[in-house]
Amino acid sequence: MPLSEQEQRLLEEMERSLYHNDADFVASVGVSRLRPNYRSIALGVLLAVAGIVALIAGVAIAQLWLGILGFVIMFGGVLIAVTPGRAIRSVPGPSSPGRRPAQAKSNQGFMDRLNDRWDRRQDGQ
Repeated sequence: MPLSEQEQRLLEEMERSLYHNDADFVASVGVSRLRPNYRSIALGVLLAVAGIVALIAGVAIAQLWLGILGFVIMFGGVLIAVTPGRAIRSVPGPSSPGRRPAQAKSNQGFMDRLNDRWDRRQDGQ
């Protein structure tokens, strides 16, 4: 069941208030801007598969050292595959205390633009 207009406005007001009053919390919970590193994922998966093969081979031929080595390789491959990617770098443009240029606005996120609009509204601009 969709929200009524009043409920939508109330929800948007609560979001703006949260963003305005607790920006650190919003930044820590917000969407991460990380690119997946496909090379690390592929390498990690290959190492994990090789580790599983070595682990099974070590168990099959009763060689403890091969099983342990296979486990270590598999564990390392999984760690490499799940490491976070690189952050997308955003270069902040020159900003003035007044209104920002149109290009700087397009680089901002949706919540940043809403926060700016709210601040301008509260300042009476």
